[in-house]
Order: sequence, then C-alpha cells, then structure tokens
Amino acid sequence: MKHTVWNIPPAASIPAELTRAGYTPLLAAVLAARGIRTPEAAAAFLNSSSDTLEDPFLLTDMQKAVSRIERARQRHETVAVYGDYDVDGITSACLLAEYLRDIGMAAEIYIPDRLEEGYGLNTGAIERLHRKNVSLIITVDCGVTAVEETDFAAGLGMDTIITDHHECQAALPAAVAVVNPKRPDSAYPNRELAGVGVAFKLVCALHGDAEAILRRYSDLIAVGTIADVMPLTGENRYIVKIGLEKLKDDPRPGLAALIEEAGVQKKRLNAISVGFTLAPRINAAGRLGRVRRAAELMLADDPSSAAKLAAELCDMNRERQQLEADIWTQAEAMLSGAAPNGPIVLAADGWHQGVIGIAASRLSETYAVPAVMISLDGDRGKGSCRSYGGFNLFDALASCGDLLEAFGGHALAAGLNIRRENIDAFRKALNEYYVNHPPNEETGVSPEVRIGSEELLTLPCVESLELLEPCGSGNPRPSFCLTDAQLTSSVPIGGGKHTALHLEKFGQTFDCVWFGKRAADLCAAVGDRVDAVFFPQISEFRGRRSVQLLMQALRRTDNSDLCRQLLEGGSVERLYLNRGELVRIWRSLEQLCPIKTALRELGSIEPRLHPAKIALGLRVLRELSLAEISYEDEDIRIMLTHRDGKADLTQSAAWRRYHG
Repeated sequence: MKHTVWNIPPAASIPAELTRAGYTPLLAAVLAARGIRTPEAAAAFLNSSSDTLEDPFLLTDMQKAVSRIERARQRHETVAVYGDYDVDGITSACLLAEYLRDIGMAAEIYIPDRLEEGYGLNTGAIERLHRKNVSLIITVDCGVTAVEETDFAAGLGMDTIITDHHECQAALPAAVAVVNPKRPDSAYPNRELAGVGVAFKLVCALHGDAEAILRRYSDLIAVGTIADVMPLTGENRYIVKIGLEKLKDDPRPGLAALIEEAGVQKKRLNAISVGFTLAPRINAAGRLGRVRRAAELMLADDPSSAAKLAAELCDMNRERQQLEADIWTQAEAMLSGAAPNGPIVLAADGWHQGVIGIAASRLSETYAVPAVMISLDGDRGKGSCRSYGGFNLFDALASCGDLLEAFGGHALAAGLNIRRENIDAFRKALNEYYVNHPPNEETGVSPEVRIGSEELLTLPCVESLELLEPCGSGNPRPSFCLTDAQLTSSVPIGGGKHTALHLEKFGQTFDCVWFGKRAADLCAAVGDRVDAVFFPQISEFRGRRSVQLLMQALRRTDNSDLCRQLLEGGSVERLYLNRGELVRIWRSLEQLCPIKTALRELGSIEPRLHPAKIALGLRVLRELSLAEISYEDEDIRIMLTHRDGKADLTQSAAWRRYHG
C-alpha cells in the first residue's frame, strides 16, 4: 500500500545568506532543500519573467503552419480546429478558434465524442468536416500519431496542420506541418509544453506579440497547463503565474462563473484549486460525452448564460463522482482485498469509458502499482492506463503492441483499444515488462523539510510559502514533517469523514486537519509519540488567522534505538528526569508488572512522558535493584523487585550522571 517507506531528511538547513536577504527561515529551508542557496538563485527561481518565453519559430514546422493559415485567411477558407475532450484539449481548441475568428477567419471547433468516437482524429469526423467545406484541419492536443487519418484527409483534398505535445512514434503524419516540442528534430528548449501551450505558441507566431497574446488568453492557458500536469518550471511557470493572476482579477465570463459555482475563493485560487476543483468540472463534460457544453462555457461572453453552463458542469461532475464510486466498488471486489505486486489489469462490461481513467488513477495510488481499467463492449474493449513510481507506460504498451488494436498517450497516462480475447495475454505481457523494467522512483513518504524548531511554523513563515506559487508538477507544494511529536487529541469532523487533531511539539500545540481520514483509521492513539507529514496553511476563522497543518501521513515514532541506548548505559544530551516523573513511572509499573512490551511501545507505560525518559527511569530502577529487565529480540520484559526502606537515588550512576 502507499506510504510504506518513510524518507525523513535531517533537520532543516537554513542558509544564513538567504535569511540575510530577507527570506523567512521556512522559505529558506525549502529553497535549500531544492538546491537553491544564494539570493541570486532564489530570485531567479521565484521571480519568473517574460524572458522565459521562447521564440515560437524554434518549433519545427512553425513557419509552415503560419504560412498555410495565412493562405487560408486570404482565400477565405473554412478551417476546423480539431481538439480533444479533456481540459487541455478544450482550452486549446477554444483559444485557437477564438483567435482565428477574431482575425476574420471562418473557424469551427470539432471535439470528438469520447464515448462514440474516442481519442484523436477519425475518418468519420473528417468526412463530416469535408461535407461542411472545411479545407484545413488544425489539430490541438492530438494528431501526432494520426498517420492514416491525415492521409485520408489528403485524399479528400483537405490539408492538415498537427499541433500536439504527446510522444511521437517513428513515423510522423504527412501533414502540412507537425508542430510538437517532442519531435526528435525539435530545437525548442521547453519539451514540456501542454497542448494549450503549443496552441498558444502557434497564435504567438501568427500574431507576433507574445506578451499581448499571453495577457489575453493566460487564463485558458493556465487551466489547460495545470490540468494536464505539466511541469511548472521555466516558461510554464511564468505562463501559469500570469494566468492565475488573470483568474483572480479578470477571468473570462465562463471561468468566472465556474469559479463562483464551484465555491472557490478568488483570493485563495492557486494551481492546486485549479487542478482539483475547476479542472474536474470541465473534464466531467468530456467524460460523460457532453464536451460541447464545456467548450461553450469557455467561449461564453454573457454572464447569465455562463452561470447556467457552469451549474450544468457542476451537476455533471456529481454524476461522474457517483459513476466512479460504483466502478471503484466493483474493482475492489475483483481484487478481493489482495495487494498486487505488479500492474493491475481489470476489465468488465458496462463500465463507463469516460470514468475508468479516474478509477485507474485511484487504483494506482492505492496499491502503488500501474493500473489499467478496460471497458468492454462486445468483443472489444477500451482502456485507460495510469502509471506509478516512474514506470513508463508508453514504452510498456509499445512492447505489448502486437496484442493491442491501438494505443497512445505518454509515460504517465495512456489509452488503448484491445480485443476481449487478448486481455489475459496482455495482462501477462505487461507484468513481464514490469518485472524486467521496474519503476525507477522510490515511492512512499518523502517530506522535503524536517521542522527542527518552533520558529519555522510561525504565521509569517507559512505566509511566505506563497512566493513558491504556482506549485504543481516540477515545482511541488512543499511538504514538511514533525518527528517525535505527541498526539494530544483526535476528533471526528464532517460527519466522521475527516479528523481534527492536535500535535504537541517544542512546547507548542499545533492545530491539524486530515481530510478523507476517519479518526478510527489513524495508526496512532491519543498520547502516542508520532511522526507527521503535512502541508502548512493559513486558517482564517472569524477574522483570526492562524497556522494549520494539513495532514498527509502519520505513524508512531520508533524510539526503540534511543531507548535501548539509554537502557544499556548510553547518554542523551539535555535529557532530564525529575523525581516526580520517576515516581509516575514506578506507579505505572506497579499496575502493569510483570510486563512484556516492544521497545518501540515503551511510551505506553506512561503516555504523558517521552519514551526516552521512561527508558532512563527503568535504568535508574534497575541500578537501584528495584526492577529486573531482560531482552527478547526487540521486546523488553520488566519485573519489579520490592525491597524494604526508602531508595537512595544517588546510589544510581545514571541518576548521578544526569543530576550532577
């Protein structure tokens, strides 16, 4: 299961050069963890500018694409912008079509029906466009593998321009132009443009003023880039930063209505809220076969109609969630609770094709392996694939290509078509490839910064993390950990679906919330020493701002090595045990002894004390002949040996050592 490996870093390193430059200790610690240790490097990373915008003509075939579109404009040709049914494809199509219309061209949007047509160019769509007198098709976010379809269009006298960002296969379509930063012969520095990023570059090449185009369409570009999980570094970081500002200050009517309907506070709008709140609602239309409604929302110029469309998309999202829950229940039943050690490949009749991708993502995250979910209809199936741990899905599917009717996508997510009778053989072949090409990334809990003092979690420190935005792929939201804290409370909230907790560390109590985790499912009890991984955030309630820890992972602290060290005569700097604490240990032992417990559970003897103090107390009692202690592997057995008279604590070497 996920989060079985914990990789806790050393206590935070805080470069003095960064704090002298005005960066808070917490932000300085994050920057240092990412290899940024000088004010110059920090400024270059945090203050992205228009200098990061690359020349669109560095993209191979860009000049060919511009020339063909200019010819179409001069000849008053009808153009079709052919998109994809996800957020990236929808925003790409809307951006390009809107621009072409604004410069006087007859441009219509064609987005294939996910359920009836599937992904990418298809001959049926090309025929329909031909009957509408379309002479030029421009693809966005698709088309780089459409070799046969491009030839089919050419046979009808139609030209095709491909703009895409997916992985290229050996043969490129024989189109007028194939604009893709992942082309082997591309000189473009940023290979990680989203589909909407490539469409943006095409418009920049047509228009000439990149900054003007960015300011106009940045909200669309940001939403598409974030939704497609592109790395938010370099050029992408600047594009998304400008787009988030537009979403807050002056979004197009459709996005403004969606922000309102989804209940997102504009002042808190960031890449995370776009990716987890806005994007699923736009995607829902495509998943349910009603993608045109999402495109209409993006292009709406009337606030009233935009509000109706936004409400419709939110209703679709709720419908999608119910379908997903039903598929998840069936998938869990198929696995029978067993934790697979290789890729999951599940197939069933009747699964909704538009939702199986989400179920595959959830399976891969839950079981920490790649997952493939296949919806069967007759003797054929359509599947959605999701990776885990850096496993390259595109290469894996290519190795199984003889068992597939078609496939496409990239390293982390892909789609496939397969015949029913080939599924078992595909499952076996995929597993064999996985064994021979295991994931190259260690998975588990890997917080960036370990909090070593209370000064790192002050209000100004947490507020300063806003400078890292936009956060996402390639520039993740920083996670932190507290080690050896005490869990002092755990309370169900939200009807029991979530949990509010309190952790005590450095003499302070920290408010925490864990969404989606029931209190009964915590792996620790109140009173336990715990390690916690979290995102710090600012909570606002009745005008009061405070730091809140958004929990991500929790485990009991393993102090067994420290306790063994103390029991066997070692020392710990600054450890202090007073007479009253020793009496509490004794009285607890009187109730429990004889007792056998694991060293890592030593804290259960007296939950109010740190396990190290209990270990020291046991050592003192043993030296005073008040207790007998023996080991059995990682367990410890304790028995009290009463004696007459009052014990003289100074007869214990350990007591004298810690009390001067």
